[in-house]
Amino acid sequence: MADENTTGQGNQPEAVLAPETTNADVTGQAPRRGRGGGAGGPVGNRGGRDGGRGRRDDRRPRDDDGGEELIEKLVHINRVSKTVKGGKRFGFAALVVVGDGKGRAGFGHGKAREVPEAISKATAAAKKSMIRVPLRDGRTLHHDGRGHFGAGLVTVRSAPAGTGIIAGGPMRAVFESLGVADVVTKSNGTSNPYNMIRATFEALGEQTSPKSVAQRRGKKVSDLIKRGGASDRAAEAEAAAVTE
Repeated sequence: MADENTTGQGNQPEAVLAPETTNADVTGQAPRRGRGGGAGGPVGNRGGRDGGRGRRDDRRPRDDDGGEELIEKLVHINRVSKTVKGGKRFGFAALVVVGDGKGRAGFGHGKAREVPEAISKATAAAKKSMIRVPLRDGRTLHHDGRGHFGAGLVTVRSAPAGTGIIAGGPMRAVFESLGVADVVTKSNGTSNPYNMIRATFEALGEQTSPKSVAQRRGKKVSDLIKRGGASDRAAEAEAAAVTE
């Protein structure tokens, strides 16, 4: 009888222990099992598979410009509805303007069932459509411009230092995100924010700097400024200050 009890107690550990170390050896608990019956991996990875329902990664991706922080302006949110068999289905449309405050800006439009998702879609679209606008002394535009889209007609003019942003509604958000400190604008026609934003970016897309014009025509910047009526000394001083 003693031999039988000893033999039974000796065989039991051999049937339980595994040749490899499991989670039970470290934590003292039974190993986690996935849906397939196998031992589970780390917490949140069911069944030990990499493609399972793991923990979500909530880290936001870096921007395309090397992780530089951008200025985001929410211009307009519109609630839309769709009539279906069971009633009405509501959604939201967001218009966002994004800029780096150093001469780059863009706008985007996004639609979703929830407001935060619509804003995130519009922001992603705005980052992809950013354009570069040459600025004079980093504070104002080089010359006047006009933009037209649909029933919207806008006029933008350069201004001396201390003027500020003379613009209202959606146009102010564009110049604040662009980094313009002195500008005078006028909007004629529609007050639709979508048409106003598109007309504003059309006017900004036509902006050129004296340096780019001089390179295209094979001349010096001072030669172009002289033709504007400036003296030789004033033209050379202004040409030396032009960086874009």
